[in-house]
Amino acid sequence: MEKPLRIDKWLWTVRVFKTRSIATDACRSGKVEINNQQVKPSREIKLNDVIKVTINTHFTRTLIITGFPISRVAAKLVAQYATEITPAEEFEKLKKFNELNWEKRERGLGRPTKKERRLIDKLKNDIP
Repeated sequence: MEKPLRIDKWLWTVRVFKTRSIATDACRSGKVEINNQQVKPSREIKLNDVIKVTINTHFTRTLIITGFPISRVAAKLVAQYATEITPAEEFEKLKKFNELNWEKRERGLGRPTKKERRLIDKLKNDIP
């Protein structure tokens, strides 16, 4: 019998989120569901639970728990602990969003400089 694991820790160990604190914040903000119920970060998980994680409000990833890693695992080993059942439409939606939003500027960077503006115009118009 394997030791029960918290959802925030599991999401971090199978590389759904980069840090455990980001996984905890996602659970607190209602972006993580287990069997169609929003959960708190301390919720213990079981084998074959279906997890839905909303990432960036544009993409919902769906996973089935198949194991409990002891610690954070390499990307190649994630398949031993989770089965990806995300519909292909979600991946298409993410791809479209990334293509349409290629000129997005990160928050807090301010207005582009004159040099950055010229580069943006060059990329948009393909001017040599």
